Order: sequence, then C-alpha cells, then structure tokens
Amino acid sequence: MPQIGLVSAVNLRVQGSSAYLWSSRSSSLGTESRDGCLQRNSLCFAGSESMGHKLKIRTPHATTRRLVKDLGPLKVVCIDYPRPELDNTVNYLEAAFLSSTFRASPRPTKPLEIVIAGAGLGGLSTAKYLADAGHKPILLEARDVLGGKVAAWKDDDGDWYETGLHIFFGAYPNIQNLFGELGINDRLQWKEHSMIFAMPSKPGEFSRFDFSEALPAPLNGILAILKNNEMLTWPEKVKFAIGLLPAMLGGQSYVEAQDGISVKDWMRKQGVPDRVTDEVFIAMSKALNFINPDELSMQCILIALNRFLQEKHGSKMAFLDGNPPERLCMPIVEHIESKGGQVRLNSRIKKIELNEDGSVKSFILSDGSAIEGDAFVFAAPVDIFKLLLPEDWKEIPYFQKLEKLVGVPVINVHIWFDRKLKNTYDHLLFSRSSLLSVYADMSVTCKEYYNPNQSMLELVFAPAEEWISRSDSEIIDATMKELATLFPDEISADQSKAKILKYHVVKTPRSVYKTVPGCEPCRPLQRSPIEGFYLAGDYTKQKYLASMEGAVLSGKLCAQAIVQDYELLVGRSQKKLSEAITS
Repeated sequence: MPQIGLVSAVNLRVQGSSAYLWSSRSSSLGTESRDGCLQRNSLCFAGSESMGHKLKIRTPHATTRRLVKDLGPLKVVCIDYPRPELDNTVNYLEAAFLSSTFRASPRPTKPLEIVIAGAGLGGLSTAKYLADAGHKPILLEARDVLGGKVAAWKDDDGDWYETGLHIFFGAYPNIQNLFGELGINDRLQWKEHSMIFAMPSKPGEFSRFDFSEALPAPLNGILAILKNNEMLTWPEKVKFAIGLLPAMLGGQSYVEAQDGISVKDWMRKQGVPDRVTDEVFIAMSKALNFINPDELSMQCILIALNRFLQEKHGSKMAFLDGNPPERLCMPIVEHIESKGGQVRLNSRIKKIELNEDGSVKSFILSDGSAIEGDAFVFAAPVDIFKLLLPEDWKEIPYFQKLEKLVGVPVINVHIWFDRKLKNTYDHLLFSRSSLLSVYADMSVTCKEYYNPNQSMLELVFAPAEEWISRSDSEIIDATMKELATLFPDEISADQSKAKILKYHVVKTPRSVYKTVPGCEPCRPLQRSPIEGFYLAGDYTKQKYLASMEGAVLSGKLCAQAIVQDYELLVGRSQKKLSEAITS
C-alpha cells in the first residue's frame, strides 16, 4: 500500500537490529544514511520512547551500534497522516453546496455594507460568505488579535500561547470546506484515527480506541469499542449498546428531544452502569463543554456520538500547523479584503444605537465614533451581547430567552519543560483527571511549536468555575500534581524531576455557552425580529452546538439570511436616504 504523508512527529527507536517507526501512514521518507538516520524529510531527536504501531526497518548491526553510541538509543522522526477522504460524504457535500450558493448568487446592483461586531470564527465566517455574495462587510474586533475563542498571543521569547486547545474533526464539514475554499488544507496535521485515554488506576498508562481504516461507519467505531477491554467490561459494553439503541433508531428527532436531561440522568434512565459514565463520559463531557456529565445536556453527547459513529472519518482529528490567528484567521481576512471588505482591530462596541422605530442606527465604538451600515450583525459571545442589549429590546421574547445562555469558564495552561517528555503521543490525549480535560505535547503535534529537545504541554483545565479567580501559581501547582500521575517517571509536583522553564495561563471567564438541559429552545435564529439586525456565534441555532464548526456554520447561516433579505435591506436603506434628504 502506498504511504503518503507530511512531516510532523513520530517516534523511532532502535532495538537489536531493527528500528521501529511509530506510524502506519508514513510518507516516502527517503533513503537511510550510513548512520541509520533517514536522509530526507526527517526530524530527529533523542530521548523519546516509541508508542503505537511498529513498522520494522532493517539496519545493519554495526550501524545500530554506532547510532546508539553517537546519538543515544532513541530518536524521533515526525510524520503526519494523509487527509482523510471527506469530500464525498453527505455532510461535506451539503456544506459545499451552501458555500456555493454565495458564489453563485446574482451580483447585487447595490452591494450592502454590513457592520459585523466580533472577529471570532462566527464573525469571520459571516464576513467571508457575505463577501463571496458580492457585499461589503465591515468587521469590527474589540481586541488587537483575531480569532475570538481561537485567539493566541506571542510572548517575548517568540513562543505562542492560545485561548484553547483546538482540534479539527473530520465531522466538521463546514470548517473542512472553509480550509479548502481558502486553499489551506495543507495546514491541518491529521493524526492517526484513535482516541487515547489516560488510565488513572494505572499511572502513566493509556487505553486506546483504534478505528479501522478498512471498515465503514459505524462498524469501525463499534469495533474500536469492542476491542478496548481496559476501560469497559463486556457486560458494560452490552448495557451501553442497549441503552444507545433508542438514539440510533430514533434519529435526529430523538436526539433533539434529549435536551432536557443530563448525561448522568440519561445513562441511569437507560440502565447504563455509572462506571460507563465515570470511565468514558466524564472525559467526553469535559472535552465537549468543559463541564461534568451531571450538568451537561445529553443532546450534546448524542450529537457528537452521532457524528463520530455515522461518519467513517468523523472522529479523526487534526491539529492546526501553527497559531490560529496567522494560520487560519489571516487567510480569511485576506479573502475578505480581496473582495472589498474591511477588518478593523481595536474597535470595541460601546453601544448599539437605535432609530426611533427600534431598528439599529449604528454601532458606537469606545472612541465615540459611529459605524453605520445597511445591516448589522453581532457575532461576539452571548454574554457580551447581553451587556449591550438595548433597553427597548429587553422585553422581546427572542432576546429574553438569551438569559439562560451563559458562557462556561475555562482555563488553558501551557507549560514549557526543560526536557523532552517520553510518556506521550503525537495526538490529543484525554487525561481523565479531576482537574484536567484534554492535553497534548504541542512540541510534537504542531509544526510551528516543534522542539526536538523540550516539551510544551498545552492542557485544558476544566471544570474551571472554582479556579477561575485563583492565581496562576495555584493553577500551575494543581496542574503539576495531576501531571505527576500522567508522567510518574518524569514529572513530580515538587519539580524534582522535569523542571518548568516557563508557563502561561489563559483564563476565559465566559467561553462557549454552557450546554445544560433546557438550553436548546433558548438558542436564537440568526435573523432577529429587528429588521436589519442579525446574530452569529456558536450559541445561535445550528446543529453543531458550541464548537468551531458551530461558529463557522452560524456565520454561513447568518450570511444566508442577509442575502435572502437583500431586497428588504435595500428598500430600508433607500427609505432612510429619502428621509434624510427631505429632512
């Protein structure tokens, strides 16, 4: 079978007369040099154990001895997996068709000027697709950085630290289309099709769910679950499968009806043992929404399971190859500006100014300037919008329902160590600890952050409600205690083993909306009851809930509503102009 891939991170170790390569999807790596190191497309460093699948590469015995003597017994070569075949899936084609409608729509005789607040993925997506339809978006961002919940910053050493640990799934069709439309598919570093969980009862060990490439969905997912005997017993698997039957048979209508019940309560109602929740769904709940299963709506879990089990590559993960503002957001900005749109940083909205009829007149910025347009979009987080909600709108049911939508606190931790950690993978890892959600060694998983000598762990600290007001040092101390369990031979809480070189702690007091039972009816459509005013963001109504995919889809749906309202909006602008002339 031909092996195709890109440079990223894999482990290579020499054992006897064989070298073992951690990957079953390597690229054509070139020829071996006389010292046993691959000559082309190889990134090598000492001090890491091999994990995962083994592919034997024969080396001469003398070469092996010289390699061990000169470079130490361990080397790491970095390789990514090829992009999965997503383009012919139903969801990808559906997303592609929606994208095409903007490019194919009749060119407007008078392009609309649409003022958009918030340059996160929701606002960027709205602006991008409006520009594709021939309109002129004016995108305003309060901060000096793009991305919203995917924002990142560079420190004085030139290292990046991010708002969150962002994973791009195969089940994200609108994001996958967006990358393709921008010509940046090569910026996603795809990993092996696995889900890897730490084993708290066996410190330093992991349990894997490996999805077969040879089987279609849902068989590949079912086999992955059946083959894992470390986390769930056979009786637990059977009871879990029986409990899931209503969701599998009932389809989307059943999934949506489970919004009113928590994960924990649903599991008990279906006769699923509590240990299944503890072993699998605490980690999954924290990864999806930063909260535990006694709080999370079961609808959220079922939507994820539906995508992961019904799409062959749905649960396959990719990392962005660098920092999100430059590697993802800037290409969107360049696309918007190439079509006549504008993106302005440091443009914080202070007030939504209304006309006498209750419609939006302008967005007033913190410097006192007023930005007017033919239509207005608020694409910042729901908590910010509620603070700026005009008094005249507060009794309207559409806006009243937003009160139940509240952002969940989350903390993202970055720790640079003085050495290369061995007990890790080139992948996202579920910590299954009480304080941490997921983590990754970004010095291995991400090209821009690659470091052959030192590890940088990026970790999601969740649930974070009790920790968001604590000091960075307290958070780091607590994190190190958890890491001592994940890396028992390499990390200790007192730093007597691996030493911290530096750290960054990014606190987001209000992140994605907290997906608790009963939230679904409160999520607003993108078109508001106020003519000419729209909402975008992952909290608005779309089928991917609080996620990057949800944010991008919300922007497309918002842009679609504006394009559909073109004649109405042009008429409003002409009426406004006529009134200004006569007055």
